[in-house]
Amino acid sequence: MIKTENIFNQDEKNSILEALRSAEKDTSGEIRVHLENRCSEDVLDRASHLFEKLNMHKTEKRNGVLFYLAVRDRKFAILGDAGINAVTPDDFWDSIKNEMASAFQDGKFAEGLTKGIEMAGKALHNYFPYQSDDVNELSDELSFGKN
Repeated sequence: MIKTENIFNQDEKNSILEALRSAEKDTSGEIRVHLENRCSEDVLDRASHLFEKLNMHKTEKRNGVLFYLAVRDRKFAILGDAGINAVTPDDFWDSIKNEMASAFQDGKFAEGLTKGIEMAGKALHNYFPYQSDDVNELSDELSFGKN
C-alpha cells in the first residue's frame, strides 16, 4: 500500500498548496486538506473528528473548511465550520463536491482537489472577504493520516 504522504507526487502537492494559498488570498476563510488511504467509518463522522483534532473550530470567525479524502476507499467530504454554515445556503458545497467527484471518477485526485479548493476560495470570498488585517490562523500544509 502507498504511504499516505506519497499519494501525490511533489508537483501535485505543490499544485494543491498553491491552490490553498491562492484561495486564502481572496477570503478570510481558512482551508485545510487532510489525506488518508482508508476511512472505515462514515466519511462525515471521520471528517468531523479530524476537524476538531486539527483545531479547525478555533478560528476567530469559525470559517474553517476541511477537505478530507480517503483515496483508496474513494471517499471524500468537505466540512465547513459553524460560521460558514450560519450564512451560506444548505446547498453551498454541492457544486464543489460535484466538480471534485467528476475528476475523482477519472482518477484525477490532485486535479479534483485543486479545483475544489479554488472554487471554495471564490465562493467563500462572498461571505468572508479577505481583510487587510487577516491572520493565517491554520497551517496551509497538507496533513496525513497513518493509513
